[in-house]
Amino acid sequence: MNVVLIKPSKYDDEGYVIRHLRGVLPSNTLACLSSLTRDVAERGLLGSDMRIKVQLYDDTVQKIPVKKIIRSNRLPDSRTVVALAGVQSNQFPRAADLARRFRAGGLQVLIGGFHVTGTLALSRGTTPEIQEMIDLGVSVVKGEVEETWSEILLDASKDRLKPLYDFMDRKPDLTDMPIPVIDRKYLKRFVTKNFGTIDCSRGCPFNCSFCSIINVQGREMRVRSPESLGRTLRQNYRDHGIYFYFFTDDNFARNRCWREIFEMLARMREDEKIPIQFMIQVDTQSHKIPDFVSMASRAGCTQVFIGMESINPDNLKAAGKAQNHVRDYRDLIAAWHNAKIATHVAYIFGFPFDTPESIRQDVRRLQNELGVEQASFFMLTPIPGSQDHVRMVKTGAHMDPDLNRYDSFHETVRHPNFEPGELSDAYREAWKNFYSFDYMRDVLAKANPENYWNIFRNFIWYKNSALIEEGHPMIHGFFRLKDRRDRRPGYAVESRLRHYSRRFREVRRLMRSWVSLALEMEELWLQTRKRSDAEVRLLAEIERLRHEVNRNLRAAELQLAHVRARIHSPELRVPSRLALAFRNVNFRMAKRITCSRADLEAFWNRSCRPTMLLIRPDKVIVNLLRDLQLFLLFVRDLARA
Repeated sequence: MNVVLIKPSKYDDEGYVIRHLRGVLPSNTLACLSSLTRDVAERGLLGSDMRIKVQLYDDTVQKIPVKKIIRSNRLPDSRTVVALAGVQSNQFPRAADLARRFRAGGLQVLIGGFHVTGTLALSRGTTPEIQEMIDLGVSVVKGEVEETWSEILLDASKDRLKPLYDFMDRKPDLTDMPIPVIDRKYLKRFVTKNFGTIDCSRGCPFNCSFCSIINVQGREMRVRSPESLGRTLRQNYRDHGIYFYFFTDDNFARNRCWREIFEMLARMREDEKIPIQFMIQVDTQSHKIPDFVSMASRAGCTQVFIGMESINPDNLKAAGKAQNHVRDYRDLIAAWHNAKIATHVAYIFGFPFDTPESIRQDVRRLQNELGVEQASFFMLTPIPGSQDHVRMVKTGAHMDPDLNRYDSFHETVRHPNFEPGELSDAYREAWKNFYSFDYMRDVLAKANPENYWNIFRNFIWYKNSALIEEGHPMIHGFFRLKDRRDRRPGYAVESRLRHYSRRFREVRRLMRSWVSLALEMEELWLQTRKRSDAEVRLLAEIERLRHEVNRNLRAAELQLAHVRARIHSPELRVPSRLALAFRNVNFRMAKRITCSRADLEAFWNRSCRPTMLLIRPDKVIVNLLRDLQLFLLFVRDLARA
């Protein structure tokens, strides 16, 4: 039996699948279902003569080999079942298209996830898009399957899948359920190879009107045992070198075993020397839980994702966020900062009391009053499965009929305070203003040294996604791939000439944007990087000599300063390699270049003017070498971090 697990992507505005050469966030749903399937195989629950093969495909980082998967079902004595897993509302159109192709090829197909479960949980009967799947012979799975996955696979092995599996009233006890497993082949498709995801608990006790969590996973928290988590973390580190995790719990602060988990992680770090680090999602009251913040720091927490949603009390009231109190926000952020943990807030635009100017003010307040390191912005979207969606259906309010746009990056409703398109413009302006060079520099200058590179890498990821790819970082990775034929139904398949000509222009624009981003991040590194004691002494020696001699310093004097600094710091190596590039360059420039590449930028700007023929070739070569050296040093530090 071939169990094919697929995490669908979504379409972009031109109908192409959003797929990248390298992703950032691996799918926890794929990891969960993979571990459950392997558990079924190891326990022989489908019979002793049944061999189960598990295949993982993530549509966001790899092309789904539809024809190959269909052919696998034609082999003698074999069955293939396709599970379209973890499907969110914006991914449902893509999932439905894949389901149609697999059904046309004669395969058994399952579809589940937040859209199916949330929609069916709050609607009377089935909705048209789900009924269409059932009519095609696709089996719809409502709810979680930890305790029922073997039942579904047994039905699939006997070609008797039901049209609808409803497990909403059978929420599984997660205590000793199989932990999501690491698939090294799958992780190779992502930027970070030492990264894993685990859901330590499910559910949320709060009642936010825009969220579907409570209607999918329930309001009662269900948790995995700290002991099983510990075994998995040790095995992942020993077998795969995984030590950084995103604990995907919607609200880790309400996990009743948080203390035991933190204590276990702290022992692993201190006694077993396993360098576990992680990020968690929490609510705005988490800092009031005794010992929670301090123990998170000791356990290895480097970043906390906070559901702040809004600074406006009227907006919070309208959203049902009774647990959020704006007056507590400063204390909240300060508590995490005091523990040397970076803060990352979720912030939503499009609440009833938002205006274009209030959005600008909110961004400035996040920066100037609260000083959060990062922000993820979302456009308020009536997600199926949320109370907002139910209310709008009942009142007949306008909602965009295309589920593909329900990704928090598109306008899907009409807002009385915004003209059509104005909310989108304000939303993109918020990304640009928050992740400005000046603010990123201020954040990194004050960052905990141990957390510097985590924040720095996230800046690269977020600026690339939001401002270059023009999509949400939770969706986008690095370098878009566009298959000419893999396009949404209704969009024409372009000729090879037209497609590749357009792709050439797109890639050229992308390369230019990446060069600009790389130089910006290099400058950010130069202005904020932590300097070694040896380098500080060298710079002090340069400053002393500069004051003593009111003329340009030659390479020999630079080398003299370098030798003096190395008397106490033999480990200083970089300036010696840079010394040749500093020949015939005055000391004032040499000092500035260690803190900024502004002088290089000015030189290249002058070189592009009509008078460029008057510039000496040796200066071009020297500055080119200096620019190259700086960039290589930057890349080296980034790679080592």
